[in-house]
Amino acid sequence: MNVEQRTLGGVTILDLEGRMTIESLERPVRATVRRLLSEGRKHFLLNMDGVPYVDSTGLAEIMEAYLTTTRQGGMLKLEHLSRRAHEMLKVTGLLTVVEVFDSETAALASFAPPSP
Repeated sequence: MNVEQRTLGGVTILDLEGRMTIESLERPVRATVRRLLSEGRKHFLLNMDGVPYVDSTGLAEIMEAYLTTTRQGGMLKLEHLSRRAHEMLKVTGLLTVVEVFDSETAALASFAPPSP
């Protein structure tokens, strides 16, 4: 699993590439999010476009990153999920917890504070 990071409008986008499976023992998403939180970053968008497969361990890693972020007052959202990952979130009920987007533009706009 490869994790590249970039920032747009105060949102740190993590471009993920590779399978998120039990074989990825180093847990790169969780480690990256924790490091960035310690640096004061609070808004994260996981770009899953390069992730062809997610198993239950990968799903747990996403949820650990989500929980760690929200407990520190931040937000973590997902974009470009594979059909399987989307179905896993739906079946587990996590689709009602984590915001998921099909476009980066819509995902980034969702981080903006609401207009008064």
